[in-house]
Amino acid sequence: MSTPSPTRIAAVLSADHRGRLMALAHEVRFEEGERLFTEGARAEAFWIVRSGTVTLEIPVADRRPAVIESLGPGELVGWSWLFPPYVWQLSAEAMTPVRAYEFDATGVRMLMDADPAFGSALGHWVGRVLAQRLHETRTRLIDLYAPHLSR
Repeated sequence: MSTPSPTRIAAVLSADHRGRLMALAHEVRFEEGERLFTEGARAEAFWIVRSGTVTLEIPVADRRPAVIESLGPGELVGWSWLFPPYVWQLSAEAMTPVRAYEFDATGVRMLMDADPAFGSALGHWVGRVLAQRLHETRTRLIDLYAPHLSR
């Protein structure tokens, strides 16, 4: 039996806060291989995966981008929208056909400012996601470079 991810929306946000967030959502689709965003571009939206798989990547010199993490249903895609200067820190690509809920970052930030309890809950959720992603990135980079360091 698998343990639910501690960063999935249902595991972190109350039903009331999920409902308030989901009221701002609209459904989108991405085809396999379609890029959701590219590192360095402006972060104006974010997504919660409904179905399919999205990979997070970072560029690696003289290699294909390194896949940091694969995200599935209920998981947040994108956190850079919450922190100025609102620029993507990673890239994301649909590895399979993806259905997702898309959120306008400006609208969500305005709701967070208007409702401090909601803003705190959403900020804590994104913080948990960010901490997990940093851990995954560190682990992946060690996997990539550690064999080359012992030479």
